Amino acid sequence: MSVDIDGQDIVLSGDLTKKFSIPIAIESLRKRKYLIVKNGGISNWNQESVVTLYSWLSQLSASTNLQMKGLPDEMSCLLRLALEKPQKNIQSNLPKEGLLERWGTKGIVLAHSIKLGVGFFVKMIGAWEQQITGKSVYRKKDFWLSLEDCGPKAVMIVSLISFMVGLILAFVGALQLKTFGAQVYVASLVTIGMVRIMGAVMTGIIMAGRTGSSYAATIGTMQVNEELDALRTMGISRVDFLGLPRTNALLLSMPILVLISDFMGILGGCFVCVFLWEIPLSEYVRYCTMSFSLANFLVGIFHGLVFGLVIALCGCYFGMTCGRNAESVGKATTNAVVYSIVWMIVMTGIITLICEGLGI
Repeated sequence: MSVDIDGQDIVLSGDLTKKFSIPIAIESLRKRKYLIVKNGGISNWNQESVVTLYSWLSQLSASTNLQMKGLPDEMSCLLRLALEKPQKNIQSNLPKEGLLERWGTKGIVLAHSIKLGVGFFVKMIGAWEQQITGKSVYRKKDFWLSLEDCGPKAVMIVSLISFMVGLILAFVGALQLKTFGAQVYVASLVTIGMVRIMGAVMTGIIMAGRTGSSYAATIGTMQVNEELDALRTMGISRVDFLGLPRTNALLLSMPILVLISDFMGILGGCFVCVFLWEIPLSEYVRYCTMSFSLANFLVGIFHGLVFGLVIALCGCYFGMTCGRNAESVGKATTNAVVYSIVWMIVMTGIITLICEGLGI
């Protein structure tokens, strides 16, 4: 094995699998404008020898014209790949877009997003039709696992948050009503507020952050691992197999969670009224039953159903449209939570307008 310096040439010969070094100072190599690495009769080489050559050649000046002649094809290819300089991004000198172009671009992107979202909702409706006719493809095990995750496992956090919301609502209401000596009407305030809207809203926000993000992260990770591509290859609908059980589980559990939220909110208000404002428990219960109405209760349950549908659709949609890296999974999870909350607020406004129009 030998490495010889012949003018502007580095001649490699013999068995390069043994440890070797280039017999010339790196400062001398850096000064050269032209350098050729030649095959002088290489009998054997391995990846370690390529690494040794790369450690020397990578220190050449950027202006040095390096060529390789007669080296084994695999060895030459490895050296070229290792020494290849990454191309710098060339900044385009295109003029900046005007205001109309920017708004137009945003409008096109928004329209495309709406089209994809509506298309996904239509596919979900088709999946429900397939389920009714018994032609849908999904495992019952997935439904029960999803139901357990968004049902019993969510009871504690929903109960705690709803209790605190009812407590705060009663405390703030009592501060204002005590100026009129009407603290007892706090029971009516808490009951109507929690049963009609607050219970459903708090449950929806909790489930958006807890379950919607979980759906997006789980399905997004499947996209990264190419499991969704495998389902497509086998001819299995992703909406049927992944979206349908999760959506059904959330639609089934949301009304029950809203009911629990209503009860815990009223219980939180009772805690404030009985122990802080010294309102008799019997009076609090009486005013709660007087202000409770079936219409308000059903409106709250309907809100919960709509919120469950919104959360499931957003979580599954952003998971299935996720990219193929870790950053994309994070973005999909964030988008699922943000869009779920935004659309819940929008749907709350729409339902409120409809209820006002119907006199409910």
